[in-house]
Amino acid sequence: MNTFKALESVKTDQGNKLSIIEKSIDSLPEGELLIKVAYSSLNYKDALSASGAPGVTKNYPHVPGIDAVGKVTESADEEFKEGDSVIVTGYDLGMNTSGGFGEYIRIPSAWAIKLPDGLSEKESMSLGTAGLTAGLSVQALSDFNLAEDFTQSKSIVTGSTGGVGSIALMLLAKLGSEVTAVTGKQDQKKLLSDLGAAEIISREELSEVSRKPIGKPIWDFGVDVVSGDILSLLLASLKPGGAVACSGLVGGPSFESSIFPFILRGNALLGIDSVEIALHRKAQVWENFAADWRLDLSGLVNEVKLEDLEKEISTILEGNQVGRVLVNLES
Repeated sequence: MNTFKALESVKTDQGNKLSIIEKSIDSLPEGELLIKVAYSSLNYKDALSASGAPGVTKNYPHVPGIDAVGKVTESADEEFKEGDSVIVTGYDLGMNTSGGFGEYIRIPSAWAIKLPDGLSEKESMSLGTAGLTAGLSVQALSDFNLAEDFTQSKSIVTGSTGGVGSIALMLLAKLGSEVTAVTGKQDQKKLLSDLGAAEIISREELSEVSRKPIGKPIWDFGVDVVSGDILSLLLASLKPGGAVACSGLVGGPSFESSIFPFILRGNALLGIDSVEIALHRKAQVWENFAADWRLDLSGLVNEVKLEDLEKEISTILEGNQVGRVLVNLES
């Protein structure tokens, strides 16, 4: 079979249109690995690419999907053999290279990581880039504080019902931290409690307990996907030696802060990039999720087929996605 099924976005005068089409494997870009995709996942960046948002994907028609896991069917790299299960996240996959919302991808071998023992293909994409970003955030906080564990710590997670936030919440709670979850979705308090939140507050409540430019020291760690005023409040409320790992800009690309948290408490703002970081750093996080960081994501994941994706893309663009969307491409 030389064709495969894919969700394609086409730019029209009325905006981008999505449809399920048959594509030729020969139409895929050059690369050392041809991979039969088993699962992908839906991220906010995928929704932006699918909808034609400026500055995301340059050329259409295009198949989005920044995440993929599957088996190698052709390899021009001796490090990989036919039948190897591999994870591909970030780099240019799904941005300007045909992505994981198709049954096949062809990529440079430098983008691929062998699926660790102890982690299934389905579990890896239940995590996806969101899980990878959450893991990198927790790792960065640990490295900054030289913390062997998070026991006895207090942490705060923003955007806690989303992909990155929900997994960061689960992971910090698993590692022993007392987690405060910040959310704008007050109807999701039970979910957040089930995920391990010790306290759940609204954005408005955060502004009541935190004071800028510097206020009462409350939390040791923060994982922020919002930025804007929320990030300003988090920085003003860290304990001495604390840090915030930031990976998102839902609240805007800029924020205000004084120098006080940094010079009076030795606090840090840690930027998290899950796209272009070195492959060995990604691999370490996947190894962690296969071992000590193993999470039960069954209550957080909504599994859909390729045909259901357009509806889910609309949901995430409207700001209503909760948890993770797993895309099953297995026939």
